[in-house]
Amino acid sequence: MATKSANLYVRIEPEIKEQAEKILATLGISASNAINMFYKQIILHRGIPFDVKIPQDKLLDMSILTDEQINTELEKGYKDVMNGRTKPANQVFSDLRKEYK
Repeated sequence: MATKSANLYVRIEPEIKEQAEKILATLGISASNAINMFYKQIILHRGIPFDVKIPQDKLLDMSILTDEQINTELEKGYKDVMNGRTKPANQVFSDLRKEYK
């Protein structure tokens, strides 16, 4: 194993650092090891090891919605069902597999 002697200094938003380090701690991985793994993946992939793109739709974060906002979203879903705007579960899973291959 190579000796780790190079330093990397980065500036990052404190909230992002805190959230990521909580997840890494749960996994038993230090930030230093995670960054080392990320760099190794960059080398293996000869680029960023994941898609960097703008999502088509903004995902809802249910944990930050008010009760009124949750009820509004549930009502939208109910109206979709009542108007026949639904898909069978197997088609949804098939679409997801295609999109995230």
